[in-house]
Amino acid sequence: MIPINRRLLKVSEFIIGEKIADIGSDHAYLPIYAIQQGIIQTAIAGEVIKGPFNAAKKSVATYGLTSRIDVRLGDGLTILNDTDDVDTVTICGMGGPLITRILENGFHHIPNFPRLVLQSNIQSEPIRRFLQNKGYQIITETLVKERAHIYEIIVAEKGQMNLSSLDFKFGPFLHPIKGDLFEEKWQRELDALEDIKKQLDPNKHVQRYQDITHQENVIKEVLNDEY
Repeated sequence: MIPINRRLLKVSEFIIGEKIADIGSDHAYLPIYAIQQGIIQTAIAGEVIKGPFNAAKKSVATYGLTSRIDVRLGDGLTILNDTDDVDTVTICGMGGPLITRILENGFHHIPNFPRLVLQSNIQSEPIRRFLQNKGYQIITETLVKERAHIYEIIVAEKGQMNLSSLDFKFGPFLHPIKGDLFEEKWQRELDALEDIKKQLDPNKHVQRYQDITHQENVIKEVLNDEY
C-alpha cells in the first residue's frame, strides 16, 4: 500500500465515480492510493514537467498499475480527450490563482461537468469566482493541517450558486462555522498583514496601507462574528 500524506488522504475522501483525472499529479500518489483502496477503477495522471512526469510513470510501474493509470505529459486539463469522460478531476498542491488558470485554460476539455476536488495552498477566492461563473456549485469545503501549513479543499459539482463577498474570500462552508483551523489560518493572515504594514510608511504608501488595513478589518469582523 502506497503511503500518502494527510492532505491527499483528505482529498481522496471526496473522489467519486470510476475514473479520475489528477492534474499536477507529481508522483501519482493520489491515483495509486485511490485504486488500491477501491475508490476508483482507472485514472489519468497529468504532469506538465518532464521530471515529475517520469517520476509518476515510475511510481505507477512500481505498484503494477500501468494498465490502470494513464500518465500523460501536457498542460493541465488539455491532456484530456473527448473520450476520457472522467468522473472526478483533482487539482492539488497549488496556489488558487494557478488552479484557476488551469481551469480557465482547459475548461472545454471537461464538458461533462465532472466533480472538481480542488486543494489550494493559498488564495482560494479566484477558484470560487471561477466556479460560480462557469456553472459549478460548491457542495462542501474543508481545511486540513499538515506540518505547519493549513490547506483548503473545495469540492464542486454542476449547479448554480450566488456567493457573497465573504463567501468568496472565506468560503461559504467555512466562515459560517469557523472551526479551530479556520481561526488559526486567518489569525496567521492577520499577523502576516501586520508584518507587511510595519514595512510601509503610511505617508508614502497611502493606498497600500489603506488596502491592508481594510483587509485586516474584514478578517477581524469575520473572526469576531461582527458581520
